[in-house]
Amino acid sequence: MIGVYLKALRAPFLAGSLVTVVVGSAYAFSLGAFSPALFGITLLGVGSLHLGANLLNDYYDARGSDPINVRLTPFSGGSRVIQEEKLSAYAVLLMALFFLAVGIASGIWLIVLKRPWVALFGGLGLFSGWVYSASPFQWMSKGLGEVVIFLAFGPLITLGTSYVMTNSVSWPAFAVGFPQGFLVAAIIWINEFPDFQADAEAGKRNLVVKLGLKASRYGYGVIMLCAFGSVIFLVGAVGMPYLIMMSFAALPLAFKAVKVLWTQYQSHEAIVPAQALTIQTVIASGLLVSLGLVLSRYMGR
Repeated sequence: MIGVYLKALRAPFLAGSLVTVVVGSAYAFSLGAFSPALFGITLLGVGSLHLGANLLNDYYDARGSDPINVRLTPFSGGSRVIQEEKLSAYAVLLMALFFLAVGIASGIWLIVLKRPWVALFGGLGLFSGWVYSASPFQWMSKGLGEVVIFLAFGPLITLGTSYVMTNSVSWPAFAVGFPQGFLVAAIIWINEFPDFQADAEAGKRNLVVKLGLKASRYGYGVIMLCAFGSVIFLVGAVGMPYLIMMSFAALPLAFKAVKVLWTQYQSHEAIVPAQALTIQTVIASGLLVSLGLVLSRYMGR
């Protein structure tokens, strides 16, 4: 039964948010501010909100595109625990509310530790997870989901994490989340390819449905390009340490993902390697940016 609950959580996708927490913490460390305890609480809060959002997405998609989606991959199409009758929709909703409550409790804990602005950042994160999937908003169905994901899994997390560590907010702390924001948006984007037919039939008008599969290949490539281009922007315009350019070591993963999608975009089975490569790019790029920030503390720019 534990395996069913883990499947419902879609825990591997936590990399999208937790690696971004690492980036925000590494930025704070580069400024000389880091607390293991605050780092742990932030991980718990952000991770719980992410899991809650995953479960909410499954709950609402069970009434929409998931029941008619037959083009399933290990990375898209939802957890399927409701469709396979392993858990009821009500149980999934209760799990979502539990993890959202843990996320809220973690935020309250940080507020008690004299980080009052966590109420704003945590509230925005909670709001993002809710409006992405839940009625009557369902921004994922209106072409706004990708923008929400970019902000919620990129700059909002790095700004909030840096604030927790430094007790201050800044433009660089917000901007350092751009690469992760683009890359997590790329995960959502490529996962919409195998879901295309079901989403279209269910009236889920995300950007891939609106553009069509062939044109959406360009969108995926642009998002990947923006992710690495934003690293150059951070160094050249924001004044980030040049060592974060280490993240370009992940560029071959992104290039290979784009190449696979470009030729195999019509086959939900053949693009699975591209989906996996996208997640690998998120993890590798985020950790390399973090390493560059940490090293800059000792080596300068």
